[in-house]
Amino acid sequence: MAPLACKTDKIDSWVLAELSRRDLVPAIWLPTPTVRAERERARWRLHLVRHRTALKNRIHATLLAFGYPCPVSDLFGVGGRELLHRLALPEPWAGDTTAALQLIDELDEQIADCEHALRRAGADHRCVPLLMTTPGIGWVLGYTIAAEIGDIARFPSPTKLAGYTGLCPRVYQSGGKDHRGPLARNGPKYLRWALIEAAVHACRHPAYAERYRRTKTRLGRQRRPKVAQVDLARRLAEAIWHMLSTNKPFAPAGAALSLAS
Repeated sequence: MAPLACKTDKIDSWVLAELSRRDLVPAIWLPTPTVRAERERARWRLHLVRHRTALKNRIHATLLAFGYPCPVSDLFGVGGRELLHRLALPEPWAGDTTAALQLIDELDEQIADCEHALRRAGADHRCVPLLMTTPGIGWVLGYTIAAEIGDIARFPSPTKLAGYTGLCPRVYQSGGKDHRGPLARNGPKYLRWALIEAAVHACRHPAYAERYRRTKTRLGRQRRPKVAQVDLARRLAEAIWHMLSTNKPFAPAGAALSLAS
């Protein structure tokens, strides 16, 4: 359609105009302000949780540096707080630990408020009740997945949705060679996080436990759990496409038969 050997801005503009006139330019889906607001609610909660986890890890690292054991299962529960108050840490570590505990308490309140808001918003969402019927998906993950996917109609097949998650490996093909690389990691990282978190719990569900066990057995000892979880997360993405497209809850037998084809 154009002398591409001598590309100029004028020629490129003419080509784009001609493609637009013939309706050959694919449309780009942009999230609506409502979808963007839903994504921000879920992402802000995850942002606060990561800050709280970093503070807790810092306190654990301080105890490890001074050789103090942690005999309680929850260092930040009632028994763990009493243990931290009894420790004789020198300055400035004692002040840092006290400040970190205060920040953790403030983050707990902020996260609780975010979770209450997500629960209220998810109760009126069309997709969240359906997603909560999926193994491993609660109302927090359900709201996050629904917000990150947006309009399910923009994905013509479950393969397209699985590719959008970035959980599919890169494929390098040349002639008769076919090499599979690392994960593509395209698409929203929050959607990948939610699907992996759901896969960690879904691996114990009867609908996916056998597949998870077979995948772990087939792979090597070093990388089998993580790869098996990624494989399960892709299966969950395909099941989610069928559920949201047909507006039906998760059905283990039906989903297994349809996804196997």
